[in-house]
Amino acid sequence: MSRHPPRYETIHLQPVGDGVELELLDELAAALARVFGMSCHVRERPLDPGTAFEPARGQFHSTVILRQLAESGAGTDDARILGVTEMDLFVPVLTFVFGEAQLDGRCAVVSLHRLREEFYGLPPNPALLRERAVKEAVHELGHTFGLRHCSDWRCVMASTHAVERLDLKGAEFCDGCRRVVGQPPAL
Repeated sequence: MSRHPPRYETIHLQPVGDGVELELLDELAAALARVFGMSCHVRERPLDPGTAFEPARGQFHSTVILRQLAESGAGTDDARILGVTEMDLFVPVLTFVFGEAQLDGRCAVVSLHRLREEFYGLPPNPALLRERAVKEAVHELGHTFGLRHCSDWRCVMASTHAVERLDLKGAEFCDGCRRVVGQPPAL
């Protein structure tokens, strides 16, 4: 029998580090409220990533940031916390990650760094950045509901290790994943 995480009623969007645009966080909060059917609030004061920086790699360790997010959530036991950062993230076994989450937990983090067209030497594309950010945020929050990577390449829970794969998949859960997060099947 699978264990289901507690039902959290709110999602807090927490900027991590400097440079995360408040307007983008507001748009992301509105999109997540629609997807998950719960209120989303943006925290204005950024979380200092502190010890998450790894000088040898020039990146930030996402698992350390997850721990910091969990510690920063004191008094919000009824909320999921989604960290959003401009910093480049990694886990030791991968060159980079777009995000990371606590499986069946309450914290997740996403990086906008490699979601930006500018990273690939292309002109800025704010609409594409928003689309990618929503997909990655829904994906990582899906892990907090206990979802693992989905074999349906169109599902938002499909594994993506390249931005091109992220662009191919949808921003919605497949019917199987929708059931796990407590949503009715798509019509």
